[in-house]
Amino acid sequence: MSRLHVLLFCFLWLLPAVLVGQETQTATDPATLIRTIGLEESQVMETAWWLTEVYGPRLTGSPELDRAAAWAMDQMKAWGLENVHKEMWGPFGRGWSLEHVAMTVTSPTTFPVIAYPKAWSPSIEGPVEAEVVYLDATTDEEFAKYRGTLAGKIVLLEDARPVPQHFEPLARRRDAENLLQLANLADPDYQPYRYSQAALEALRIRMKRLRFLYEEKPLAILDRYRKGDGGTVFVSSATVPGPEGTSWRELPHPWDPDVEVIPQLTVAVEHYNRIFRLLQHGFPVRISLDLRTKYHGTNEMAYNILAEIPGTDPQLKDEVVMLGAHFDSWHAGTGATDNAAGSAVVMEAARILKEYFRRTGEQPRRTIRVALWTGEEQGLYGSVAYVNQHFAEIEGWNGPVKRLKPEHVRLAAYYNLDNGTGKIRGVYLQGNEAVAPIFRRWLKPFHDLGAATLTIANTGGTDHLPFDGAGLPGFQFIQDPIAYSTRTHHSNMDVYDNLVADDLKQAATIMAYFVYRTAQRDEKLPRKPVKMASASDASH
Repeated sequence: MSRLHVLLFCFLWLLPAVLVGQETQTATDPATLIRTIGLEESQVMETAWWLTEVYGPRLTGSPELDRAAAWAMDQMKAWGLENVHKEMWGPFGRGWSLEHVAMTVTSPTTFPVIAYPKAWSPSIEGPVEAEVVYLDATTDEEFAKYRGTLAGKIVLLEDARPVPQHFEPLARRRDAENLLQLANLADPDYQPYRYSQAALEALRIRMKRLRFLYEEKPLAILDRYRKGDGGTVFVSSATVPGPEGTSWRELPHPWDPDVEVIPQLTVAVEHYNRIFRLLQHGFPVRISLDLRTKYHGTNEMAYNILAEIPGTDPQLKDEVVMLGAHFDSWHAGTGATDNAAGSAVVMEAARILKEYFRRTGEQPRRTIRVALWTGEEQGLYGSVAYVNQHFAEIEGWNGPVKRLKPEHVRLAAYYNLDNGTGKIRGVYLQGNEAVAPIFRRWLKPFHDLGAATLTIANTGGTDHLPFDGAGLPGFQFIQDPIAYSTRTHHSNMDVYDNLVADDLKQAATIMAYFVYRTAQRDEKLPRKPVKMASASDASH
């Protein structure tokens, strides 16, 4: 045998071993069919359309959320998912809906005003016309000048805010430099968003003004938020100030049935500035305001939505792989990028997997469980309640753990999506370095779709955190920001038109593949040590 033949024989003999050692994409790789179903046969935008333009917005406790939940459950049943049900948590408090709002400046000139009430603001029997006053006070002496003069008036809480000219686009993709910075982070507790001292001082003054106004009881309070322009209004919940020294997390909740709320509205900055400048130039300003809202219930229970593709492996079927997103939203838009996008992706990932198993005849070894959370916008309430009910008693959303529960050992992983419409670029590892080589292999089939980055860093503010806080493998995907923070997040522009179809298709496909791989692998994913409140609490 010639040297050439020997080399060729050795190459052919070793080739299968080489291919096994690499997770290459081949015609039989599950990624190939999952990509076909997810990218070429997608239903994600149809799902997102129903969740936004028909059943949006979806404020926790509102009838709109109930209707959206009923539709989502019916849809998942139609796709063949099993054990579709609601799981109660709470009590939450009272629900709230906006029925009508109209604001018009009537003097010294007339113009309509773009304004949205903050959630849980009560109705104003109207239209009512009232004088506008700017509360220009930071000291006790300055507040004393206004005492007894504000009842029945509409109060501006803040001064004018400069409106920037946008020479850079509002929407952006993560570029190579940004992704490299994420990949190179060494601090697992890194958080990119922290309040400056100036911001904290501004918040202190704001709370002092609100405490004073709750004593004086004006007709309504107007603000212009710290960002947003071009008619975009960022608005969430009314604020009820506690006594001086109350931390932000300890403030009374406006959804609590026995809490009094003064009507609060956020005004488009261009209109707010005009009103403010008229006052500063000595013109008396009057506004006609009509606001109709509705409270629902008193001390009502809320719920999460669950559905499953049951596992079939005799040894592994009681273990669970979870994928989830929060289903609730704020009320000014239709909750599209926050978070119908994530909910539609999660539902689509489950549909992709169900279709994959139907076509291949393969079955999941572990049970795959879909979770659509509520109460996220008020403080991760739904996911925290679920973790406490099933896996561990934890303090808040990030631990420490007071007691582990039997189901704790049976969770293989939880995957979350909640950073807007942007496509997946990788995974936040939450300090779990041991999963890095596994996730790196799983991302390989999607490098051509822009998903290749792993970062040790933590990311905050969404429903993977209680899982991570309980010592479970809980992950949020890295996403392109698009115009999330600049245009859509909690705003009146959070609507279907700002969803990016190709991005949502890509995200659903990658999420489906990660869930598939987790369901089929022999072992659960590696875990970080559980942060226990005390060593004696570690037993189940």
